[in-house]
Amino acid sequence: MTARRVVITDVGPRDGLQNQQKILSVEQRIELVKAIAAAGVPHIEVGSFVSPKAVPAMASTGQVFAGLRRDGFATSTVALIPNMKGYELARDAGAKTVTMVLYGSEGMAHANASMSMAETEAVTLDILVLAKEDDIKVIATIAVAFTCPFDGSTAQSTVTQLVAKFLEAGADQVVLADTIGAANPQQVRELCAPLVRRHGAEKLGCHFHDTRAMGLANVYAALESGIRRFDSSIAGLGGCPFAPGASGNVATDDIAMMLQQMGYETGIDLNKLMQASDLAQALTGTAPGGRAKAWLQGHLIKQAS
Repeated sequence: MTARRVVITDVGPRDGLQNQQKILSVEQRIELVKAIAAAGVPHIEVGSFVSPKAVPAMASTGQVFAGLRRDGFATSTVALIPNMKGYELARDAGAKTVTMVLYGSEGMAHANASMSMAETEAVTLDILVLAKEDDIKVIATIAVAFTCPFDGSTAQSTVTQLVAKFLEAGADQVVLADTIGAANPQQVRELCAPLVRRHGAEKLGCHFHDTRAMGLANVYAALESGIRRFDSSIAGLGGCPFAPGASGNVATDDIAMMLQQMGYETGIDLNKLMQASDLAQALTGTAPGGRAKAWLQGHLIKQAS
């Protein structure tokens, strides 16, 4: 990966849909994934293998994977898993990349996973061993890497230690998640820059929410710190049902536009991305769309005419 190449994972079909009141059908979820892929987004988090009682919107994720496989879907897909059972379900569904969530605080670990921080770390280490045998990539995402809605500010040392531990254990990527959108650009630089210097940028990523309208500013701060992998969500969908105050993720619409205008390579077609954004809005009825969407639509129409 070159310094001018930025890799985006759209988490809309998972993180974006999990907090929506309207539950989409398997067919609608597949349609959304395909629309995002058609825009050139290289990685898509298509669902999670969690309890359907806890997160009804993610029921039948196995069927989503089966439908994509049936249709010969070629774009890289990711599944979020909460525990070993989730890993086994994802593996059996044919997932080749899984995301396991670690925690920067005890409060969030108990609220989101009903486990302690240490327990989630132990499970993730066990999953890393199995995943190597199964030829499955593992992304370790550190939730509340900046601030927790239950325990307050997260110590930078806690996050730094987790990153080192799981990169050394063989995680293919470690993602720093601002789960409730509480970070500011200075915090992002202070956390990301030393990690990039120590570990390099290849296996580090960031996941920002736009709760306080700082999502894109935080992406920029991480970018300037050397991060080249980001999660984002089509049309700004998002929000964690177990984290009070978590609103939508930073929109893929916005981050793709900013990166393109700054001369970075993403491989994303903004015209087709707007079509995917329109679809997300039509399917959910609640997706806000990126902050730049109105401008983008007008600008792209003028370019095409």
